[in-house]
Amino acid sequence: MASQQHPPYPIQQQQQQQQQHQQHTQPPHGTWQPMQQPMQQPGPPAMMPQGYRPVRPVGSPSGPPPPHPGMPYRAAGTPPPLPRQGSSSPKMQPGYRPMSPQQPSAVSPRLNAAPSPTMGARPPPPQAMGSPVPSMMRPIHRVMSPPVGQPSPPAAGRVSPVIPTGSPAPPSPGVDSHAVRQHHHRKRMYPEQITNAYLDQTPGAGAGSQGRSSMDGYGAGAYSQPQQAMPPQQPPMMGSPMPTMARQPYPGAQGAQGPAFSPGQVSSVTGQFGNMSLGPQSTGHSEPLLNAPPLVANIYNPPPPIILPPNASVTNSPHANCDQSYKCCTINAVPANETVLKKSKLPFALVLSPYRTADNEQDEVPVVSDHVIARCRRCRTYINPFVSFVEGGQRWKCNMCFLLNDVPAAFDYDAQTQQPADRWQRAELNYACVEYVAPTEYTVRPPQAPSYIFIIDVSYSAVQSGMVATAARTILDSLERIPNKDERTRVGFITVDSSVHFYNLSSALSEPQMLVVSDLEDIFLPSPTHLLVSLSESKGLITNFLEKLPDMFKDTANVNNALGSALQAAFQIVSPAGGKIICLQSTLPNMGTGALKAREDPKVLGTAKETSLLNAASPFFKSFAVDCSRSQVSCDMLIFGGQYADVATLGCLPRFTGGQTYFYPGFNASRTEDTLRFAHEFAELLAEEIGLEAVLRIRASRNLRMSAFHGNFFIRSTDLLALPSVPRNQSYCVEVSIEDEVRGPTACFQTALLHTTCYGERRIRVITLCLPVTSSVPDMVNSVNPQAVVAYLANKAVERGLTTKLEDARDAVVNKVVDILGVYKSQVLGVGKGSSSPQLFAPEHLRLLPALALALIKHDALRSTSIIPSDHRSNAMNLIRTMPLQLLIPYIYPNLYALHAMPPDAGEISEHGVVLPPRMNLTMERLETHGCYLLENGQTIFIWVGRGAVPQLCLDLFGVKSYNEIPSGKYTFPTLETAINKKTNLLISKIREMRRGNYYPVVYTVKEDSDPSLRMWFLTHMIEDRTENVTSYQQFLQILKDRVNAGSF
Repeated sequence: MASQQHPPYPIQQQQQQQQQHQQHTQPPHGTWQPMQQPMQQPGPPAMMPQGYRPVRPVGSPSGPPPPHPGMPYRAAGTPPPLPRQGSSSPKMQPGYRPMSPQQPSAVSPRLNAAPSPTMGARPPPPQAMGSPVPSMMRPIHRVMSPPVGQPSPPAAGRVSPVIPTGSPAPPSPGVDSHAVRQHHHRKRMYPEQITNAYLDQTPGAGAGSQGRSSMDGYGAGAYSQPQQAMPPQQPPMMGSPMPTMARQPYPGAQGAQGPAFSPGQVSSVTGQFGNMSLGPQSTGHSEPLLNAPPLVANIYNPPPPIILPPNASVTNSPHANCDQSYKCCTINAVPANETVLKKSKLPFALVLSPYRTADNEQDEVPVVSDHVIARCRRCRTYINPFVSFVEGGQRWKCNMCFLLNDVPAAFDYDAQTQQPADRWQRAELNYACVEYVAPTEYTVRPPQAPSYIFIIDVSYSAVQSGMVATAARTILDSLERIPNKDERTRVGFITVDSSVHFYNLSSALSEPQMLVVSDLEDIFLPSPTHLLVSLSESKGLITNFLEKLPDMFKDTANVNNALGSALQAAFQIVSPAGGKIICLQSTLPNMGTGALKAREDPKVLGTAKETSLLNAASPFFKSFAVDCSRSQVSCDMLIFGGQYADVATLGCLPRFTGGQTYFYPGFNASRTEDTLRFAHEFAELLAEEIGLEAVLRIRASRNLRMSAFHGNFFIRSTDLLALPSVPRNQSYCVEVSIEDEVRGPTACFQTALLHTTCYGERRIRVITLCLPVTSSVPDMVNSVNPQAVVAYLANKAVERGLTTKLEDARDAVVNKVVDILGVYKSQVLGVGKGSSSPQLFAPEHLRLLPALALALIKHDALRSTSIIPSDHRSNAMNLIRTMPLQLLIPYIYPNLYALHAMPPDAGEISEHGVVLPPRMNLTMERLETHGCYLLENGQTIFIWVGRGAVPQLCLDLFGVKSYNEIPSGKYTFPTLETAINKKTNLLISKIREMRRGNYYPVVYTVKEDSDPSLRMWFLTHMIEDRTENVTSYQQFLQILKDRVNAGSF
């Protein structure tokens, strides 16, 4: 077989012909087509089409297949039936109508109108330079917002107003000091160009800005198909510091402002906004859902754009509104009052990741380092792109409470060059996300030095599994990566079994000194000093200790663990200054303070009593976490579960201290896959440039209030979140309530994160989001962000599952989806109460919401089953509660790719990054018995191999001669000199690195006739199929349709 020139890879020629036929018969966009007749099943292919040419045969590796412990499922139950062997193509369901891969969103014709070329501003009467400007004379010659449907990259020659990190704005041209002194004595000196701009004496266009491509929050820009470039437009003239109405649109729809209008349209749009409406109500493009599979190719499409009224921001920067990867709202239009919100039945919440990592240098947050911080005197809002300047630019009106505030004297002055500066190039007026270097009044004490206390379990199971040796080697290799640029970082070590062992690592010693304390009830420190030492000064002793640690306890037979006492000791060491406690736990704590017992009961799993297993068993860990939060101490838990580990109880520590939880079930260092995953994630955790002693507060426009919070933190007051440490890429969800009428055309949300960097600098990260206000329910429905809604539903479901029962959590998810589709039917489509429809409709941007909701209730965190251990369910809940959107969506709805039928460009590196294969629907009907597929959810990578895989495919992909020789379970994918193997290895590598976070997914090979428990684990990710007592996708749609028809909305 290896000598054949064309290996018989079953690429399904007949299936390709069917796809071409569907493309030719595709109905035009926007037209309704009747349901088609059921399609006949195609017969077996007449011939096997030719595949690719192998480079050379590869030998078969030797050795028995590795085991696969750590799976979250027991070998119980009967797996679902498989497609019969030899089926040539997936079954087409009756009534399936092929949908176009991507359809344009419906936008009102008026909103798509091109800007009028004659648009301009009437100049006011000339005034003297020194005369005061009336407060009513606000500048009207600002830049209009870009058209939503006409983005374009900036033309060549435009200058970017990007503020260099850590430097003030560039100087502006000088001013005539004599003319300035002629002002009223209350007037202050500020640049002449600002006066000219407000007096309308200097015509011209504002300085342009080089557009930075907006992120979709999922990091897919470098791995997706290249987008069609838009033709550049003529750039405006340079030289005027004040933007004018003649600016050109900027690229990127995320956070885009409204389109430019002709003079005749301005009054119409103004009237519409005066009536608290976004414009003409349009039903958009309605999508039928029944009898059609979900269009998974569009699952990462950006949400509906944010359409702001013209001149909503004071500058024409494309970054004036924040990217959804930092903060987004479940609806991109704020309801005008509580009545409108209740009528819409839409969730109103914010999803934010304020301390996410930057994708590249252009994505870095601008830093304002001149200590000039302008804030509202009443509501304490930071100045942002959505304020307005009055009285000739000397005062600014707060966009939250509308109070007039004085502009700081140094706001228009460059202290470094001792010259006036251009205010319109300041970062806080051009970027929605900025970071201030905080002055001394924001510091209660000197910034704390990063301190790390490692608590390492050295009981019998920890030593025998290889956890101790792997952890010691990883810490040793990561000493150079731990943030220590200013050489202030301190570290300490505690090992624990039935006693607590301390280590004196003073630089004055030649060898590490062990100090043992056996009194667990009243723990004390055996030495007042040198238990927490400088990493730079004692690096040699620390290295010596880590090299000897694996051998110190290699012969232990101690099976006990006193974690609670070790935590109390670590708290005594680090609490005076604050820091981080990192616990590596393998044995269930069974001695001393906070001792736990194994409480796993298989009879309780899947019942209403399971909730008790998902909550903490001991009050000690929660009370200890609260004490840590007050002393600026955070805890990270790395749990190695050979048996029951009680993740629900141990996870309390990271939950209330702003830490992170990592779970490694069935860890064994003898398996390369386990070692690589733990070493990678632990090393990335140590290298994180976290924020320290932080507090987070969210401010909103008047009559908007933050009502509930979800995530890892401790609520210090009604709206202040305490974060002893701020991990990178951790997400938080905040519910919003409306107290009274929201006045004005826009509403703003501003997040302020006061923190200390790893390098001892106190900073304030400010993130501002501006949304339009509307009293129209159709406008709200058409602006729903489905990904943010799923994140909100996931957090609410986890909260409901922990407080009541999992069944209530699943019902709450379904009820909210029914409400959204019911309101769309009644308020947008105009279908009256009691009217029954044979079809279920959804707007185009929400057509995947039912599929995501079904995936959520089928997820390990919520699914109704008795085969998921409580540790695995608790870990899934922890991940859902802390994952950012970029990680959460694939974790809930995995990606499936066909490896044996990849397009020629898939798995190759292009100018836009690695090209991923087309996504497939998650159903067994799409899996051919002779195929090979890759499924990934960000935590695990599965490679499914059908029993009919030909020997040549096995040889080229796995390096074995037949299907029977392919190992099953955890697997290190081989590196071969074949095209399909190289592509698959590249795909696996990019899946591991293309998303933010520290996670390192492990590869599992799953054969069609392999171990039932492993096979069942894979099949639970087939969201569209019926699994156990959970409905299939089409059955779920039918349930939604019946409830929508029966409901009153």
